[in-house]
Amino acid sequence: MGGINWSELFPGRWSPVIFTSYIALFVNQGILVTWSQKSGYYEYNIVAVVLMTEFLKLIISTVLYCKNNNILTLFHEIKKYKTVLLLYMIPAFLYCLYNNLAFVNLARFDPTSYYVLLQLRVVLTGIIFQVIFNKKLSSIQWFSLLILTVGCMIKHFNVQVLNQEFHVNISLGFILIQTTCSCLAGVYNEYLLKKQGAEIDIFVQNIFMYIDSIICNIIAIILLSTFEINTFSSVSINASLQPKVILIMINNALVGIITSFFLKALNSILKTFASAMELIFTAVLCWILFGIPINTNTVISIAMVSFAVVIYSRNPVQNAPLKEKTPENSRLLTSSIV
Repeated sequence: MGGINWSELFPGRWSPVIFTSYIALFVNQGILVTWSQKSGYYEYNIVAVVLMTEFLKLIISTVLYCKNNNILTLFHEIKKYKTVLLLYMIPAFLYCLYNNLAFVNLARFDPTSYYVLLQLRVVLTGIIFQVIFNKKLSSIQWFSLLILTVGCMIKHFNVQVLNQEFHVNISLGFILIQTTCSCLAGVYNEYLLKKQGAEIDIFVQNIFMYIDSIICNIIAIILLSTFEINTFSSVSINASLQPKVILIMINNALVGIITSFFLKALNSILKTFASAMELIFTAVLCWILFGIPINTNTVISIAMVSFAVVIYSRNPVQNAPLKEKTPENSRLLTSSIV
């Protein structure tokens, strides 16, 4: 443990808090979504829930911004940075697809297998990170990413894809689409936070993201209606107001906000390791809560993920420095986390 470079791994005062909060909220999300199922199906409409969650994120971000600013200032910022608002349409669309596929895939896989399969994004994230930020990863960093990927794929063998029906292959296709969306959206969102819109208040950037996300989800609902899928029937609305579903929306809203702080203060590479660590906690909690067994493959997978995290922590990617607004950034982090 003495070889871990803590100052580079967590460069800011609130970095460890953001890191652990991110993991806790994501683990909680997988468990809540699984808890809300009945025999692998949802009584509520997932697209409607995702849309309502985006509205909740927008409300929370607006309230947090207006806590220290005037509402007229917000409108001025939106007008001033309308180009960045349009740029956020790209990650908003990718996150829209990702969020909806999360419900679909959690209905097809148990939470531990779901998070393991989701780690296929690790190497892809590394490649996209290098391209967008023009920053080459070291051999040790790539080695840790490789171990992380192999460790995640070991658990995948439990799915026994070759012996399953065709619909399982479709499920794996959905996972592949979701992982690709996650990689592209995460790295591009980090780029907007640190480069293109670095001088913009983080809550304003969140508002940009959620405005665009709401538009994307409304378009998705219109498309579903075209195929005669009634998204907002009275049954689906009542089902979406159940306590379990409300908890999912609140938790997912917090996930969205903490993710923006994560990408602002840390980076996408560390985010992949945080996501992999979710595997450990999800496996244990699902064994306790749902009786989902922890088999040999799961234990080996968890061990390799843990080993990869230790290797990476000794030589982490240097975080891109924030603009010279550290007092303001510290104040924003303090006011939002406390």
